[in-house]
This record gives sequence, C-alpha cells and structure tokens, in this order.
Amino acid sequence: HQHLVMELSGTIHEYIRNNHNDSQVLPAPLAVRLNADDKTYVEPDISVLCDSKKISERGIEGAPDFIIEIVSPGSRKMDYSTKNALYSDFGVREYWIVNPINRTVLVYYLEESKFEVSSYTFQDKIKVNIYDDFWINFMEINP
Repeated sequence: HQHLVMELSGTIHEYIRNNHNDSQVLPAPLAVRLNADDKTYVEPDISVLCDSKKISERGIEGAPDFIIEIVSPGSRKMDYSTKNALYSDFGVREYWIVNPINRTVLVYYLEESKFEVSSYTFQDKIKVNIYDDFWINFMEINP
C-alpha cells in the first residue's frame, strides 16, 4: 500500500515539476473537505490539485482534480462504492482505484457530470486524463 502511494506520488510530482505546472500532489494523511458543511470529508491516499487556492490549514477545501485510492481488504466497500459516489457528486474530475491484490486499476473520468470507467492492469501504461500528455506506466512502478 505505502509503496504504491510513494511511487505514484513521486511519478506525479516529477511530471508536475518537469512541466512547470501549478498543480500539487498531496499524499495522505490530509483531510479533503468536499463541501462547506464540514461534515463531508475524506482522506484519499493521493490528491492532485490544479488550484492551490483550495489548500488551507485544515487540508483541502473542495474537490481535488484527481484522486487515487489504493484498495486494501478493509477499504473495498468505501473505495468502490461510498467514495466513488462522493467523488462523482462533488466534481472530482478523475478517480483511480488501484487494487494491488488483483493488480488492476479502474479509472473513472468525469464526463457530463457522470463518471465514465475504464479498466486496466499493472501491465498497462495509463493516461492521466486531467493532463494532455501524461501517462503512468505501471510496469515501471513494479509494486
């Protein structure tokens, strides 16, 4: 779990740094308050923000642009169901569910206010849809 968080965060950070992008990658633990009610918050494994104004001393205020969750046996229902619905409802543009046991990646991309899903394996090079020219090659991550 932590190996994947570290590798994916590092890969995303390197892309952001090399492309002089204003984005930021922020790994857990970090509270993400999806709306202003202070009751709806989550702690994604990895959050990517294209708008640094959403960062406060309390965490992230509003939906990140890209979230990655690494599935563990105890988080399956939360990641596949509860968080998936929350992220779609609150406008997360892209959501990946990485399953190290099955070696699969589900990519949800927001289209017309609804998530479209694509399925991949750890043998694939996967497009990060929020950027025009960024792909993550899971064979290079080698968990």
